[in-house]
Amino acid sequence: MAARWNGTLTGMTLSAGLRVAAVVAGLLSVGAALLAMREASLLWAVATLAALCGHALTASGAPRVRWGVAAGAGLFALVTVANLRWHGEQAADAGEPARGQAAGRAYLLESWQDGMDRQRLTAGGLALGVLLLWAAVSALPARGGRRGVVTTALAVAVLAWCVSRVALTPGEPPLPDLFAAVWPALLAALVTAGVLAWSGRRGDRRGLLPAGMVLLSLVAVRICSDLAATWTSWWTLVKPAEDAFLQPGIMVSVGASAGGALQVSSAVETAVALGGVGLAVVGALRAHSETEGRQPS
Repeated sequence: MAARWNGTLTGMTLSAGLRVAAVVAGLLSVGAALLAMREASLLWAVATLAALCGHALTASGAPRVRWGVAAGAGLFALVTVANLRWHGEQAADAGEPARGQAAGRAYLLESWQDGMDRQRLTAGGLALGVLLLWAAVSALPARGGRRGVVTTALAVAVLAWCVSRVALTPGEPPLPDLFAAVWPALLAALVTAGVLAWSGRRGDRRGLLPAGMVLLSLVAVRICSDLAATWTSWWTLVKPAEDAFLQPGIMVSVGASAGGALQVSSAVETAVALGGVGLAVVGALRAHSETEGRQPS
């Protein structure tokens, strides 16, 4: 009995320590993004998600919940590793600029296509990770109250906002082709909105799980908007010119370099993404601990 108690206490201490480590690594990731240190920001983001995965594995509770939540955080970490690898390849390619108009145009098209592939991968990872979180907590009993109505209304608003952002993308792309190009991001938005609507009835008392899903829904909307804008730019460059003799070129900024200014938007995006995952993971584990011993009705 004493050995079991000591083991439980050690596990709780390790879990709490990993949660603190996740907070510290997350703050460092946001700080690196603010200073335009993209590679460092992604590395600290991987550390944050890995710590959240370890926190879930060492927390107390049913294995189904712990392993499901850990799998979700682990998948987010793998997607971040893929983005880190993509960033390294992009930085290496940037060191060898293409010469000539045709080569520059081909390089720009390839860069946009790689960016769209990265955004689709991120969207797919977001959808699958959220589904793993949902599967882990789906067995919890539903709670009463009006929180479920609020989260459902928020989910509907998120979906409407996402569709409108895609449909109102600047330019004149054919909408059927545009929606077909961004379907992975739309699927991620649909999944996160669905789990957001569900989280109000099965979340923890403090509302950490619904808050995390709100932030992840915002991430899905941003991915939809960015992918739609990237695809529209790509389509504008590759479509046949009509009644015009202008040739597409490459726009070059003559302003201050990115490294000379604080990247506030990048830092906010990083904080929203990592905060969403962290709140969802902690909220899911807390919801289980609050209902432990109760049988689903």
